[in-house]
Amino acid sequence: MSPAASGPARRHRPAGDPAPGDPGGATGCAGLLLAAGAGTRLGTPKAAVRFAGERLADRGARLLREGGCAPVLVVVGAAVLEVPGALTVRNPDWATGMGSSLRAGLAALPPAAGAVVIALADQPLVGAEAVRRLVAAWHGGAAIAVAAYGGAPRNPVLVAREHVAAVARAATGDAGARPFLRAHPELVTLVNCDDAGDPADIDTPEDLGRLSARVGEPGAHQGRGEVDRRAGDR
Repeated sequence: MSPAASGPARRHRPAGDPAPGDPGGATGCAGLLLAAGAGTRLGTPKAAVRFAGERLADRGARLLREGGCAPVLVVVGAAVLEVPGALTVRNPDWATGMGSSLRAGLAALPPAAGAVVIALADQPLVGAEAVRRLVAAWHGGAAIAVAAYGGAPRNPVLVAREHVAAVARAATGDAGARPFLRAHPELVTLVNCDDAGDPADIDTPEDLGRLSARVGEPGAHQGRGEVDRRAGDR
């Protein structure tokens, strides 16, 4: 997703609108994990690849839960799988790019969700603490909160309910939320997450081996992780 964003901003609620956490408003923050891609360069759908003893889809959903998101939705496509403790959203158009997965996930958000944290399955070193900081920023008034590393906006990204529909409309191809965030930098709050994880992607077998080595996973030197064949590479 790697959205472009500018400096910190705060959202402004119209008079009478319930603030996050107020009894009259939607108070929960959902989690949305995008895990539908085919993993062409990796050679297998990423969602089913095992990293540090768990599938990337399971790990991403767990980090969202540990960060305070409920419910957690996982968008799947190239690999057909279920993630325990998460709601599965099937994206039949996954091959058209991440934008379709983002739209499918946002369309499935429950009405009670006042915001959603969007994360990617292929960034397993993003920490639960980064998610917690985004949720805290939302409770503090941020309309869009973006995790920043070294001052650069990356992932995860939190979107308040009032902007979900607009983000979905702008999501095309592989751009994800970037078009909306670039068009509305005044809504974006950057949240420093330098000490809360690493948004490094797993795109190739070499990436998988390198990140696996960082968490001390046996066999990481081979540059490939184990794929959960039970999920089926469909």
